[in-house]
Amino acid sequence: MEKFTTITSTAVPLPIEDVDTDQIIPARFLKATTRAGFGKNLFCDWRYHPDGLPKADFVLNNPIYGGKILVAGKNFGCGSSREHAAWAIHDFGFRVVVSSFFADIFKGNAMNNGLLPVTVSPSFLHEIFLAIENDAKTELTVDLDNQMITINGSNKSEAFEIDPFRKTCLQNGYDDLDYLLSLKEEIAAYEAAQLT
Repeated sequence: MEKFTTITSTAVPLPIEDVDTDQIIPARFLKATTRAGFGKNLFCDWRYHPDGLPKADFVLNNPIYGGKILVAGKNFGCGSSREHAAWAIHDFGFRVVVSSFFADIFKGNAMNNGLLPVTVSPSFLHEIFLAIENDAKTELTVDLDNQMITINGSNKSEAFEIDPFRKTCLQNGYDDLDYLLSLKEEIAAYEAAQLT
């Protein structure tokens, strides 16, 4: 995984609550076992007509919106535990998802795949949606080191929480195995001490 530090980007607003993993990546696309290629089917049933033509009124098909940050309504990633949902969001090009609440399993899957879920208060989420509505080029800055999200061009920021282990993994681009390998010298020293 790539290291996550600070991201400043425009954002794509998806002010829909209770977005479940089947809406994020429909079950018919779960046959692949590698992470690549899922982005083209992200929100497929919302993005495309049955004949494959894009739906003009869906936000991902609107050329005024773009960026590495997806801003979603409350309870994002509910439903089944499919890791493919995080794969699809990441493969599409998002590096951050902002919401006022995430399903726990989705949240874990996201961080395991280099995607940062940022939980903000409902009032701050509303402020973000308003800022983007007023100006589609509004940029957000997500600072993982200081655990802060800022609406650029305003004086509005909010701190967010993250598990220290997951933060370390994201900062270093580690998955769980990479993290263990990063500690191999300490593990070897501990094992050697047990033999004396």
